[in-house]
Amino acid sequence: MDSFAFIIHPIDPKRDVSRKFPFLGKVLNERQIDFFSTFFPPVYISEIEGITSQATGKTVKGWFIACPYTPRRMMELPERTVYRKIIQTGRMAEKLGANILGLGAFTSVVGDAGVTIANALDIPVTTGDSFTVAMAVQAIREAARVMDIKMEDATVAIVGATGAIGRVCAELLAGEAARTLLLARDEKKLQVLRDRLQVKARSELLISTKMDVLKDAQLILTVTSSIHDVIRPEHLQRGSVVCDVARPRDVSAMVAAVRDDILVIDGGMVDVPGPVNFHFDFGFPEGKVYACMAETIALALEGRFEDYTVGRDITLERVKDITAMADKHGFRMSGFRSFEREVTSEQIETVKKNARIGAHTQRG
Repeated sequence: MDSFAFIIHPIDPKRDVSRKFPFLGKVLNERQIDFFSTFFPPVYISEIEGITSQATGKTVKGWFIACPYTPRRMMELPERTVYRKIIQTGRMAEKLGANILGLGAFTSVVGDAGVTIANALDIPVTTGDSFTVAMAVQAIREAARVMDIKMEDATVAIVGATGAIGRVCAELLAGEAARTLLLARDEKKLQVLRDRLQVKARSELLISTKMDVLKDAQLILTVTSSIHDVIRPEHLQRGSVVCDVARPRDVSAMVAAVRDDILVIDGGMVDVPGPVNFHFDFGFPEGKVYACMAETIALALEGRFEDYTVGRDITLERVKDITAMADKHGFRMSGFRSFEREVTSEQIETVKKNARIGAHTQRG
């Protein structure tokens, strides 16, 4: 049977360590978890069963394996040290017999985005970023529809626009929106991106290194590699949508707490075909995964065992290719979630109502 492995790692240190090691999660604080993670070996988490292609009936099995580093640790330690630990985790995947390895969360963005890791391992590697792009753009389109925002009249902002995922999302959305705001820290890189997109963009293209400009956007797709939140309540206009693809999150939990007139959704959640059992609670409802993991599984179902999405140059062709593959096998964009909870149609109606009340109050 064809198989895959997928690397996860603790993002919220205490919560995520508690999922596998309840005692350690209870007695250690975040800084201690960061420190001890340096010396911890890769961890076998669980076997994944029941994934079945809707098109071919083929089943594949998989494994969750964990690289013990937290995002903060990955940023603090020398790149070489981080690579070594991820490669060590990849070797566990090889020993288990996996045909392909997916890099989850921060393991996919460290250094050269999977190239060094792929070169060091005998099995092929993917970051899952191509399908992440596809699902992020699909999510923002669907959120615009339910919030009655017309894409062709809207201002769309991409936060982290010069990154691997952000750049391709910008390429897709600049063909649809009235205005596209490109945000990142490096102004020179933003200028290069704007010039590149200008050739075939329908949008008016604007660049900025300041978050304040988000007040002009009705639709925001955020995908930075920051280890801290970057989007605060005061940055956002009422009635807007924020699709947060980043892990750790880009959107401050304060937004959910104090802004009931904004729809915040987690980007890239996907329904997996078949009666899947992960044998591990990673914070998602049954049968649902992030798009990056869905890419790894779709490649295993297709028998495409090659380095698929590695490095920072994601192409639109690859995004279309993996989307067609995932559609064929029965992967579907899941319902909206926000800060680990399901978003109901009632909540969406409440956000719309609060946005209207707020606008009316301001005019009054």
